[in-house]
Amino acid sequence: MKNIDYSLYLVTDRNQPAATTFEKVVEEALKGGVTLVQLREKEGDTGLLYERAVKLKKITDAFHVPLIIDDRIDIMLASGADGVHVGQSDMPAAMARKLIGPDKILGVSAGTLEEAVQAEKDGADYLGVGAMFPTATKKDADITSPSELRRIMDTVHIPVVTIGGMNKSTIPLFKGYGLSGFAVVSAVMAADEPEKAAAELKEMIDQVLGR
Repeated sequence: MKNIDYSLYLVTDRNQPAATTFEKVVEEALKGGVTLVQLREKEGDTGLLYERAVKLKKITDAFHVPLIIDDRIDIMLASGADGVHVGQSDMPAAMARKLIGPDKILGVSAGTLEEAVQAEKDGADYLGVGAMFPTATKKDADITSPSELRRIMDTVHIPVVTIGGMNKSTIPLFKGYGLSGFAVVSAVMAADEPEKAAAELKEMIDQVLGR
């Protein structure tokens, strides 16, 4: 199993903050203790996405933190990013694994036990489970219940991070679940002081994970 720290998993959002300060916010967040970064862009042309991926890869490399690209395997390969994350409506995980090879990181979104089990079979390194709560960054997301999360945790053998409304209020609710980390968007990307926000979240997450 790849040795990756999933504890404070930052998912980017180009609308939080303004585009001009995007890379700066990620850099500040990394200073605060972010352990993994996912570049998520649902719109915009390929050239811009590639440019952004290359810039972010330089920043994440400086902190020795992996960079994951959401959905776009072509951008991952072209930018030299460390892995890709696919959702249930993206390319099938088994095909993604074939394309990226065994050494790159493959994350898969799962909202149900069936999806989680299939993703593990298909070669996922980790699961992003949720949305656990309604979230402004993904308004159409289905909600995963705490009981379904427990079923997933009892069944799969790969790391699991929760996503969807993860912040200072909600993260402590998952103490004792055996999670590997928490994926945050607004809690860091929209923060006035991203470094401070990340540091406070990291401290809380380490306590929740029993580190």
